[in-house]
Amino acid sequence: MVATAKLLKPLVFSLSLLPALWWGWQAYLVAIGDFGRLGPDPAKTLALVSGEWSIRMLVIALAVTPLRFLLNMPALWRLRRMIGLYAFFYTLLHFLIFLLLLLQLNWADLGVEIVERPYITVGFLSFLILLVLAATSFDTAQRHLGRRWKSLHRLVYIAGMLAILHLVWIVRSDFADALLYGALVFVLLAYRVLHAKSSVVRQFSPRWSSFPRKKK
Repeated sequence: MVATAKLLKPLVFSLSLLPALWWGWQAYLVAIGDFGRLGPDPAKTLALVSGEWSIRMLVIALAVTPLRFLLNMPALWRLRRMIGLYAFFYTLLHFLIFLLLLLQLNWADLGVEIVERPYITVGFLSFLILLVLAATSFDTAQRHLGRRWKSLHRLVYIAGMLAILHLVWIVRSDFADALLYGALVFVLLAYRVLHAKSSVVRQFSPRWSSFPRKKK
C-alpha cells in the first residue's frame, strides 16, 4: 500500500501533463506548416481544448475528497493540491492562448471583451478565483489564513460553476458536455454538504470497496 501511494503521485502528475504535451506538439506542427488536428483555425481550437481540460481537471480535483472518504484511501488526499494546481495551469493556458493568439496581446481589447461579452466576464471571474486559490494553496498560506483558508477555498465550487457557464455560452448549441460537468459539480458539492451534516453519509462506503473503514 505504501509503495502504491508513492507511485500514485508521479503517475497522476504525468497523466495530467499529457494533454498539454499533446496539444503543444500539435501547435508545433502548425508552426512548421502541418495543421494536423488543429484544423483551419488553430488558435480557436487550442482555446477550446485548453478550456475543456481546465474544467475536466477542476472536476477531478473536486472529486478527490469524496473519493478519499468513500474509498477510505488517505493517499488520495495527497493528490488534491496537485490536481487543483493542474486545473489552474490549464485555465492559465486557456487565458494566455486567448490573450496571445486571439487578441494578439492587445490589453485594451481584453478590457473591452471582459466588459462587453458576458461569457468572457464569467470566464475571467473563474480565472481570478482560481488564481487566488492557486496562490494560497501552499502550506505557508494555509497557516497564515488559519480557519479562513477553508472558507476561501470553498470558492472553487463557484469557479467551477462560472467555468461551466462560460462553456455553455461558448458552445451555444451542443450542451452535453456542459450539462455533464455541471451535474458532476452539483453532485460533488451535494456530497460535501451531506458529508458535513449527516453521520450516515460519513459512514457510508460502497460494498465493493477493498478499503474497509477503521472502526472508531
